[in-house]
Amino acid sequence: MSERRFGISSSTLHIIGMIFMLCDHLWATVIPGNDWLTCVGRLTYPIFAFLVVEGYFHTSNLRRYLLRMGIFALISEIPFNLMYGGSVIYPVHQSVMCTLLIGLVLIILNEAARKKNKLWLTLITAVCTVLLGALLGVVTFTDYSSVGVLTILVFYFFRKRNIWHFLLQLVCLYYLNAEVLQGMYFTVELFGKEFEIVRQSLAVLSLIPIWLYNGKKGIRSKVFRYFCYAFYPAHMLVLWIIKNTDIIGEWFLSL
Repeated sequence: MSERRFGISSSTLHIIGMIFMLCDHLWATVIPGNDWLTCVGRLTYPIFAFLVVEGYFHTSNLRRYLLRMGIFALISEIPFNLMYGGSVIYPVHQSVMCTLLIGLVLIILNEAARKKNKLWLTLITAVCTVLLGALLGVVTFTDYSSVGVLTILVFYFFRKRNIWHFLLQLVCLYYLNAEVLQGMYFTVELFGKEFEIVRQSLAVLSLIPIWLYNGKKGIRSKVFRYFCYAFYPAHMLVLWIIKNTDIIGEWFLSL
C-alpha cells in the first residue's frame, strides 16, 4: 500500500479504536442507559479488523505477530468473562481477540494459496476460508460471531485504495452489520418523518477514519505496541472492579 503524506496513521487508528471501545464498555458496565456510548462503540470492531489485515502486511515477523495475538487472546479471556459473564469461566462467549486471531489465520491461509500463483487455488481457498470463517465464528462463540471473522476477510479481499474497493467495503459492512448482525433499533426524525435505524449499522461510519489511513505506522515504540495489546484486558478488568465496588459503582451510575 502506498503511503500518503496526510491522513491517519496506524497508531492513531489504534488510539481511536481504543477510545471507541472504552465508550462501548462503559455503557455495558458502569454507565448503562447512555446509549450514545454504545452508538460510538459500534465503530470499534471494523477499525481493529482493518488493523489486523494491515498488521499482517506490515509485520516484520509473522510468527511473533501470531504468537502475540494468541497470548493476549488467552490473557483477555478472564477479564472478558468477568465483565460479560460475571464469572471466571464463561464458555458461551469468547473475547474479540479470538475473533481477530481466527481472521489472522485465515489471511495466512489465503496468502499461502496466492503465493502458489494458481488462480484456481486462490479462488477455492478464498471461498473455503469465507465458509470456514463463518462456521468458526459461530461454533467457537467468538465476539461478533461469524460477522466478526468475515469483516476481517472483507478488508483483506478489498484492500486496495480505490473507489471500487471502498464501495465494496461499504456494501459488505452494511450488509453484515445491518442485515446479518442486526440488533436494536433507534428512531431519528428527518424532514418531519421518523426513520428506524439499526444501531449496529453505525459500524459503517468506521470507514471514515479507515479511509483516511495513510499507510504509515506512526508511533513506533514497543511500549506503545504492548500498551495497545494490554489495554483490552486491562480496561475490562478495571471496569469489572469498578462495577463491583459499591461506592465507585454508585457514583458512575449517577452520571
